[in-house]
Amino acid sequence: MAQDVLCEVNNCTYWSTGNECTADVIYVVNHGKSNEASTSEETDCKTFKPKH
Repeated sequence: MAQDVLCEVNNCTYWSTGNECTADVIYVVNHGKSNEASTSEETDCKTFKPKH
C-alpha cells in the first residue's frame, strides 16, 4: 500500500504542505458503468472536501 499520497488541490480540507494528503482513507471512483478506467481523466477523487 502507498505510504505517501500527494495532492495539488490546495483548497481541500486534507491538503497539507508539500502537497501531501492527510485523509485517513482515499476513495476514487470512475465515470464509466464498470469498475475499470483506461485513463486518469475517467476517475474522480470522492475524498475531496473543500476548505471553509
